Amino acid sequence: MKVSHWGHGGFTFTELIIQLVALLGIGLYVGAAVISSRHGRFRPWPRHRYICWILGMVCVTITIIGPIAHRAHSDFTFHMIGHLLLGMLAPLLLVFSAPITLLLRTVRVNTARRISRLLKMSYFRWITDPVAASLLNVGGLWLLYTTDLYQMMHHHLFLHILVHVHVFLAGYVFTASMIYIDPTPHRTSFVYRSTVYVLALAAHEILSKYIYAHPPNGVPSLQAEMGGMWMYYGGDLIDVMIIVVMFYQWYQSRRSLIRSRAKGQLVREG
Repeated sequence: MKVSHWGHGGFTFTELIIQLVALLGIGLYVGAAVISSRHGRFRPWPRHRYICWILGMVCVTITIIGPIAHRAHSDFTFHMIGHLLLGMLAPLLLVFSAPITLLLRTVRVNTARRISRLLKMSYFRWITDPVAASLLNVGGLWLLYTTDLYQMMHHHLFLHILVHVHVFLAGYVFTASMIYIDPTPHRTSFVYRSTVYVLALAAHEILSKYIYAHPPNGVPSLQAEMGGMWMYYGGDLIDVMIIVVMFYQWYQSRRSLIRSRAKGQLVREG
C-alpha cells in the first residue's frame, strides 16, 4: 500500500519513524522522572519540567515533519518560524526540563560519577563558554544566511539535515551556557554571561535586519522581509524569557550571599 505525504492524506515512512522517535523520547523522560520520584533519596520531579520537555519535543518534531516543515522548503517565512522553534524555543524548553539532572538521578551512582567526570573535561569547558557558544549559535546563522549555504541546503539532503542538527544543538548549548538549570562544572560569572548575551543578542538583531534588506540567494524580497520580522520580534520574545531567568538567578545568588554574610556576622558577634 502506498503511503502518501503529509497534506495528501497520510504520512511517509520517514515521518512515521520521526514521530515514533519523538514519542519514545517523551516516554523515556516521563518514565525516568516517575521512577526517580519514587526513590526515597529524591524529591518528586517538578511537574513543570515534564511540560517543558514535552513541549520542547513537540517544537523539534513540527520543524522536521508536518505543515511548517513542508512549507519551509519553499517559503522563507515558514523556514524562519521553524528556526525560532528549533533553534530558540525548543532549546529553552529542553534546558528548563533539566535532562542532565534527571539522567544523574536515574542512573547508578558509578555511572553518574562517570558522567560527571565527562562533563568536567576541557572540551565541555570550551564549548559551554558563553563566547564559544555564541559563535557557534549566532555565527552559524550569519554563515547560513549571508552565503550560498541556505540555497545549497535545499538541494542536498545531508547538508539539510546537518544544518538543522547544528541549529538545534548550537541553540541548546547557547541557552545552557547562559542560564544554569542542570549541573554545570564550568560556571562563569553573571557579569560575563550577561555581557556576552547582550553582544550575541545584538548580532542576532543585526542579522534579522540584514536579511530584511538583503534577502538570501533565491529568496523573494517579500518573504525575506516577513522572515526578518519573525526573526526580530519572535527572537526578542524568547530572548526576554532568557533575560528574566538570568536576572532572577542573579538576584537569588546575591540574596543567598547577603544572607550567608549576615549569618556569619551574627555568629562572630555572638
